[in-house]
Amino acid sequence: MKLVILDRDGTINHDSDHYIKSLEEFRPIKGSLEAIARLTQAGYRIVVATNQSGISRGLFTTRTLFEIHDHLQRAASQAGGRIDAFFFCPHADAAKCQCRKPAPGMLLEVARRFNVSLEDVYMVGDALRDVQAAAAAGARPVLVLTGKGKKTHDEGKLPPGTQVFPDLAAFAEHLAP
Repeated sequence: MKLVILDRDGTINHDSDHYIKSLEEFRPIKGSLEAIARLTQAGYRIVVATNQSGISRGLFTTRTLFEIHDHLQRAASQAGGRIDAFFFCPHADAAKCQCRKPAPGMLLEVARRFNVSLEDVYMVGDALRDVQAAAAAGARPVLVLTGKGKKTHDEGKLPPGTQVFPDLAAFAEHLAP
């Protein structure tokens, strides 16, 4: 099975230092929905794996998160794509859980549920914790320069083998020419 795991905020949609707390704050990055469609049409299954500590901080509810993900699912579908599953960590850093990226738990759960080895699975994100989680889980780390990506790239602490693309659209074009 061909599978790509995507971070959400900063990779698919514009990020905010104040969190994406409502459907009104959710704005796709130009070309990201088309990128999901391109990958879907090339036979890839798409999974979103996202840290959402705003839930534990009381900034928004799980119900609101599901509304945002339903909206994203519909928008991807309208563009010709499909998102097969959403995985999220609701915990804050202080919880020291194994599902919050950069810990590999969420990605390992994706592998378990989809019954795949992560060695040929790309994990695409804009933050150091995304590519660190990919490396820790044995997936293929990809950094996009949207969101926090440019700052992350300039800091130069990427795991070995991390591929870098300007945005999700460029990654999709590379993977599914």
